[in-house]
Amino acid sequence: MIYWEDFTVGSRIEMGRHTFTEEEIVAFAKQFDPQPFHTDPQAAKQSFFGGLIASGWHTCAVGMRLTVESHVGRSASLGSPGLDNIRWLKPVRAGDTISYSRVVLESRPSASRPDAGLTKSRWEAVNQAGELVMTMEGWGMFGRRPRA
Repeated sequence: MIYWEDFTVGSRIEMGRHTFTEEEIVAFAKQFDPQPFHTDPQAAKQSFFGGLIASGWHTCAVGMRLTVESHVGRSASLGSPGLDNIRWLKPVRAGDTISYSRVVLESRPSASRPDAGLTKSRWEAVNQAGELVMTMEGWGMFGRRPRA
């Protein structure tokens, strides 16, 4: 089990990678972000982006899945009070493989719950060319290690 004490400031977690396909980009967008540059490859060619791109929310959702699979699913996670900022820096296109990592920026015990602590982290998503495509900062709450 991973506890709040295990998330030290400066520590980096490589969460994994994902290759986006045209089919999943369109399916996600049709359900959650139905803008033509996400849902229609032909219409997307005439858009500002010059082709189909993944929704920024799609890149976040994949990052969340990888977060749970890589470490949060084995942690004393208590959820999150929210995000401070998200930046979509470059479009994610079909065929792009995005690698996700997380760096712990801050850590403090909870002021109201002695059995919990909070960590502020920065997620980074990088494409196969080494370009940063997304950053996100936010807080997570974790249970503290039980005393013996």
